[in-house]
Amino acid sequence: MTINQIIYRNLKKNLKHYYLYIFALVFSVGLYFAFVTLQYDPALDQTTGTIKGAAGLKASSVLLVGIVSVFLLYANNLFIKRRSKEIGLFQLIGLTKGAIFRILSVENLILYFGSMLVGIFLGFSVSRFIMLILFKLTRVEAVATLRFSPEALVQTVIVFSAIYGLIMLMNGLFIKRQSILSLFHVQSTAQQRVKKMTPFQAVIGLFGIGLILFGYYLSSKLFSSEFLGNQLAVAMLTILASVILGSYLFYKGSVSFIFNMIRKQKGGYLNVNDVLSLSSIMFRMKSNSFLLTVITTLSALAIGLLSLSYISYYSAEKTAEDNIPHHFAIPNSEDAQLFTDALAEADIEYTMTHVDLLESKAYLSNILSVPEFDGDIQVKFSPDDVKIMVLSEDEIEGLDLMYSEMVFVNRVEMLEKIISFKDSGQVTLYGEKSSLNLTYNGFKDITAISTRLTGAFPVAVVDQKVYEELALDKDPEIEQQFTEYVGINIKDGKNVKAADEVFHELDLNQRAGYESRYAEGMYQKQLHGLTMFIVGFLGLAFLITSGCILYFKQMDESEDEKPSYTILRKLGFTQPDLIKGIRIKQLFNFGIPLILGLSHSYFAVKSGWFFFGSEMVTPMVIVMLIYTGLYSVFGVLSVLYYKRVIKDAL
Repeated sequence: MTINQIIYRNLKKNLKHYYLYIFALVFSVGLYFAFVTLQYDPALDQTTGTIKGAAGLKASSVLLVGIVSVFLLYANNLFIKRRSKEIGLFQLIGLTKGAIFRILSVENLILYFGSMLVGIFLGFSVSRFIMLILFKLTRVEAVATLRFSPEALVQTVIVFSAIYGLIMLMNGLFIKRQSILSLFHVQSTAQQRVKKMTPFQAVIGLFGIGLILFGYYLSSKLFSSEFLGNQLAVAMLTILASVILGSYLFYKGSVSFIFNMIRKQKGGYLNVNDVLSLSSIMFRMKSNSFLLTVITTLSALAIGLLSLSYISYYSAEKTAEDNIPHHFAIPNSEDAQLFTDALAEADIEYTMTHVDLLESKAYLSNILSVPEFDGDIQVKFSPDDVKIMVLSEDEIEGLDLMYSEMVFVNRVEMLEKIISFKDSGQVTLYGEKSSLNLTYNGFKDITAISTRLTGAFPVAVVDQKVYEELALDKDPEIEQQFTEYVGINIKDGKNVKAADEVFHELDLNQRAGYESRYAEGMYQKQLHGLTMFIVGFLGLAFLITSGCILYFKQMDESEDEKPSYTILRKLGFTQPDLIKGIRIKQLFNFGIPLILGLSHSYFAVKSGWFFFGSEMVTPMVIVMLIYTGLYSVFGVLSVLYYKRVIKDAL
């Protein structure tokens, strides 16, 4: 038999084992080529304006290369260990290590570059569809064209050729270092089994669960007044280390400890489902603890980033509405008149609200507390000497205050994560020569003026007489940038876009404090849409690669356990009997890392989601459901593979 015949037979025999590896490779190449094609598309930056879409895609393509490289190298390591006996047999029949390396190299060359060509074609085919998705997410009105990029082709070939070189280097080192005897034991020593549950392992398991819970507790306090300045950075690092180490110890000891408790409750009477599921998980997860920790951590990172980006995208219009109470905010009556005249010429009906603005020094120590910063950072905000915006009750519809009463409007929840406001207390407002002591009665759920004009700090509302007294005795040392606010609403919502065009034609959008709610919402949609697009495709790449890695591990385990299935079949257990236990096993194998990853991402998102938008639950649930659905596909494929192994076991 010639070497060419050996290569042909090996390809034919191993193709059924490599199909998912080939799929993942084709998917990775296609995704990378599509990304790079977008990067070199001249229409991208022209349509995304200041977002710099090509720059974002370029950075994401580098991360994608890292994800794909780790996956391909790991998958190749698994496959070459599975073929260790085959390599040993080649040496026994007289083939040199060099000849064996050439055989493996040619096989990999055919599979790898064949898959790469298919991936490039696939990436080119879907590049227009991906561009359409990007345009849809960023609300860009442009035509997506199918364009082949020679630059993208060259870059893709160079990157994946370099990865192929690393794979060949790994194979060469593996063959060189192994003796004939060791090659027949590589697969059996690759998976270590834990045959006895020790007290130390139980302690490790409980400690791992404790570290995870401790990390969750710290995350719930992360952006509160308890952690600021240097403490915040230390807390973040502590949470990260605690959760990652806790996950590792969880797989190292907690899973075995929990399942061992379940086994003890059964009093030693285990059915075939228990043997195929609980016992197998106990023995396998400890040896795979590092891999499972990496997959869990990266899954949590992917789900967390996807959730945060979708929260920002989902909340873009609501955030713009919360920050800009009217369709257009203009802090100058003359410019407001210019704009309304232009609206009248365009036959666009509107309503207008005018608010006089007054700034005053205030003593707020009785109603709020500002935590001290550690280190060299000085306290720049003092509740004893703060300048706040003051409005009259006559400017706010529905408010009727007493002379000595004051309330806050323009509530910003993010600020309250740092500064604690009481529900009531005494406040003093200062003029040049006099001061007024008022009773503070909490917040009203009202946004009276644009948040940008207030610096995101609440606005005080007082009785009209108090306002007049403060205005007459205003401190001349206070340099007030804006003295009035004009809010303009468009009566017919269908005309908002046309009114925004008028706003931009007058160049009002270029001035400080002048805002269009529609334009702000569109800008946020574009910004967060591109972020979600990039994070989504990177998350999809990681989902595919990590799912494939777990699937490959199950392939290894199924081949390792095949003799056990043969014995069970000979004892009279049918294929459906064994499949029940396998389904439970795969539910644990894929479900435990998924549930732990979902839990990590939930607490990570919950700790700081308010920095990204106004709605957490709906976007996060949608992301988690989609991720879980796609992830479950690999569990189903694993069950199908086990079904085939069990069928062939007898």
